[in-house]
Amino acid sequence: MERGGVISGGFHQNYIPYPSRAAASTTRLHYPFSSIRNSPSSSLRIRPCSISSSFIIIHEVSRNRCDAVSSNSYSTDVTELAEIEIDWDKIDFGLKPTDYMYSMRCSRGGDFSNGQLEPFGNIEVNPSAAVLNYGQGLFEGLKAYRKQDGNILLFRPEENAIRMRNGADRMCMPSPTVQQFVEAVKTTVLANKRWIPPPGKGSLYIRPLLMGTGAVLGLAPAPEYTFLIFVSPVGNYFKEGVAPINLIVESEFHRATPGGTGGVKTIGNYAAVLKAQSIAKAKGYSDVLYLDCVHNRYLEEVSSCNIFIVKDNVISTPEIKGTILPGITRKSIIEVARSQGFKVEERNVTVDELVEADEVFCTGTAVVLSPVGSITYKSQRFSYGEDGFGTVSKQLYTSLTSLQMGLTEDNMNWTVQLS
Repeated sequence: MERGGVISGGFHQNYIPYPSRAAASTTRLHYPFSSIRNSPSSSLRIRPCSISSSFIIIHEVSRNRCDAVSSNSYSTDVTELAEIEIDWDKIDFGLKPTDYMYSMRCSRGGDFSNGQLEPFGNIEVNPSAAVLNYGQGLFEGLKAYRKQDGNILLFRPEENAIRMRNGADRMCMPSPTVQQFVEAVKTTVLANKRWIPPPGKGSLYIRPLLMGTGAVLGLAPAPEYTFLIFVSPVGNYFKEGVAPINLIVESEFHRATPGGTGGVKTIGNYAAVLKAQSIAKAKGYSDVLYLDCVHNRYLEEVSSCNIFIVKDNVISTPEIKGTILPGITRKSIIEVARSQGFKVEERNVTVDELVEADEVFCTGTAVVLSPVGSITYKSQRFSYGEDGFGTVSKQLYTSLTSLQMGLTEDNMNWTVQLS
C-alpha cells in the first residue's frame, strides 16, 4: 500500500519517509528531497494539499488521497486511505508498520516540549548514543481498543506515564510529564486509528520509548533524550491464544537482583531473559518462570508478565520489592479481584506452593490474563486444568477485558475514550 504524507521541519531533508507497506517488502527509499521535487520522471511530486494551506503534502500522482499532520496535532478531517489488507481473524502479536509515530526531545536537565507526529520509519541515532552503548533506555506498553460504537478506549494510560517517570528517575533520565505522555499517546492513536482492529479482533499496541540518544563515550548520562511512540495492531501474545500456556521454572538464570533495575521497565531487563527463554521454547515450553536470586525459592515473574496462584479462592502474587516489575495489569487484576470479594495476598510465594495450587495465571499488557496449564519444576510437571481457564481466572479475565473493551460500565474510572 503506497501513500502520501507530510514533510515538516522536524524531518531529515534527505529522507523520504514513506516505505512500502507491502508485507513482503521492508525496503525504504532514501532520496534527496530536491531530486524528487525537480525530477520530471519521478512518480512523486510536491503540491499544496487542498485540506490546509499550512501543510505541504507528498502525493503519489496515481493516488487521489492525502494525509495531513501538523507538528502539534492530528487532523481527523482527512480522507481515509485504502482499506488495510489484514486478516483480523489471524492477526498475531508482531510488528505491522503503521502510518505515524510521535517524537519529542529534550536536553539533560531540560524539559520535554514541542512533540510532533512523523511518518513511521527508521530513526537516525549517533553510534555513540547512550542507549546503544550503555543501555540508557526505558519503554512502556499499553493498548487501545475499538468499541462497537466506533469510539476508541485507552486503558489507564496515566499509570504507564507514572511508571515511566519512576523508571526515568532510576536511570538518570528526564521524562515527559504525565499530561505530556497521555496527550502524546492520544495523538498517536488517533493518527493511526485506521489500524485499530475491529471490536473483539485485537487491539492497537502502543509502545512509548524513552532513550538517551545524545552521544557519550565515557560512562555518563546522555546529554540529549528522545521520547518516541509507535503503534502496531496485534492479536494474542502467546501462540496458544487464550489457551493455557506451559511454563518451566528457571533455577540457573535469574531475571533481577536486589538493588538492581528489575522493578523498572528498562530495556536491559528484557535482553537478559532471552537466553533462558530461548532454551525453554526449544524444549516446547511457552515461557520461563523465574525464582529470586538470593534463596532460589520464591517466585518472581515470567519473562514479560506477572504470576498469580489461586488456592481455595485465595489469590496470591509475589509482592513488589524492587526485583519485580509493578505491572499495571497486575495492579488492575488485584483491584478487580478485591472489588469482587476475593482475598488477595501480596507476599513471598514459594515454588513449593505450585504443587497445591488450584489455578495459576499470568498478567501483563501484552498477554492481558493468560491461564497456565502446567508448570515444570525439576523435571516434575504440575497441571492446572490444561483445557482452559479456571473458575477464578475466567471470572477475572472476563471482568477486565469487558472493561477494557467498553462492554461494561467503567465504575473504576480507568478508561479514556477517544472519538
